[in-house]
Amino acid sequence: MTSELRSRSVFSSLAPSDGHELAEFAVMDANRVAQVVRRSQEVAAWWAERSWAERERTLLRWASWLMRHSDELVDLLMVEQGKSRDTAFLELVPTLEHIRWAAKHAKRVLGSRRMWAGAVMSNHTAEVEYRPYGVVGVIGPWNYPVFTPVGQMAAYALAAGNTVVLKPSEYTPRIGEFVVDAFAKANPDLPGGILSLVTGFGETGAALCRSGVDKIAFTGSTATGKRVLAACADNLVPTVLECGGKDAMIVAADADVKAAAKAAAWGGMTNAGQTCVGIEQVYVVAELADRFLDELRSRLESVTAGDDAQSAYGPMTTPEQVDIVTRHIDDALTKGATAVVGGRESVRAPYIDPVVLVDPADDSLAVTEETFGPVLVVRTVSDVDEAIELINGRKFGLGASVFSARDGRRIAGRVRAGMVAVNCALAFVGIPALPFGGVGDSGFGRVHGADGLREFAVAKSYARQRFDTPGIDTVALRPTRLTMAAVRQMMRFRHERRMR
Repeated sequence: MTSELRSRSVFSSLAPSDGHELAEFAVMDANRVAQVVRRSQEVAAWWAERSWAERERTLLRWASWLMRHSDELVDLLMVEQGKSRDTAFLELVPTLEHIRWAAKHAKRVLGSRRMWAGAVMSNHTAEVEYRPYGVVGVIGPWNYPVFTPVGQMAAYALAAGNTVVLKPSEYTPRIGEFVVDAFAKANPDLPGGILSLVTGFGETGAALCRSGVDKIAFTGSTATGKRVLAACADNLVPTVLECGGKDAMIVAADADVKAAAKAAAWGGMTNAGQTCVGIEQVYVVAELADRFLDELRSRLESVTAGDDAQSAYGPMTTPEQVDIVTRHIDDALTKGATAVVGGRESVRAPYIDPVVLVDPADDSLAVTEETFGPVLVVRTVSDVDEAIELINGRKFGLGASVFSARDGRRIAGRVRAGMVAVNCALAFVGIPALPFGGVGDSGFGRVHGADGLREFAVAKSYARQRFDTPGIDTVALRPTRLTMAAVRQMMRFRHERRMR
């Protein structure tokens, strides 16, 4: 699916399977974006003052409405994003689970709590609370247009007491409109502006960054993430960025080869490979390489892309992504890679059948850049140490997987990545309590779990003096000798004696 700019004020959403027009949407300029944000600002204080229980009920009603209308949403995901029916429904599963987790745990994570003031300040009470930022702008991607903006970001921002303005990808605006409308339909008695929509292209996203929002949550490519960060810098708007990935799998000498091959096949090909934490490269130790490749071939040789019930996945969502995947395949083959599944002939735009490339050159695009398509690169290594050195030398650090019967957790701890799955693939996505995010060119900040809730709240500290300490006054401009003698004695007792 692509979007075309029909005029300076309207663009079209097109079906990726055949390019037919689905709907038209406004290209919102800075003035229109500002109007939406102002409306969100007007209701922000009201929403922040709702009780934890009220916000929980609101979010759970939203999740319930989405589930009751899941057939409509699945149909929309199929036609506008290109997912298969089962994959579309499976995108809704973690979305609902994350909405529920955020709603039910917000009070525990963000509620006001007393802290121990410490021995030196024991005549004080200490308290911390987490206050919402105000208005959070969410810029969502096209590959998971429900789960990412809703389950990963909006649900946590709303649960923390913020209002949200969602800017969906220009490739999936109908889906963005659906989930925003669903919130209002599920909660008809609430004022408008708690969850709002803006539509358009990159300029609309930039306008959202500069519109007066209090935080931006972005998911997309590293290049676009840098532009978002630059736009936010104008007003020092804090950001959480989930950018590109080049997620790797390590297959150690004691790995379950069949389980590893199954995980690689699914992790690499699901959603046509258009998954930020999808497996793109596999590092397998030499003694298992042949067995692993045989198992991988047997799982993928009969797999095809298409729009019928027999197809494993659907079309590429954008023509640009077809071009990128094609370029990566051609470059790898030119530089010495061997295609053991598929090859250049796998590209049947807008569909791409599975491709497995073995041992491409280190400077191949399929090794150094995010492919974001149904292409697996398998590289033979002498041992796990070599695999880790190669992985940690890359600029991306989003997720990874490790297969090892005995040492999986230890190996995982050595991998430079924000998340690692052991003897499985992508499992961290479906566990709401686990924080989600990367390092390096994969971005910074965290969504999901307690860290995700705190990402959308500002810690505010309170200290209150309960009583004066007799004879001790450390806040006098000229402390007495008695005061300083007492302070020195306390410091010697607490710290100096521990060195003896």
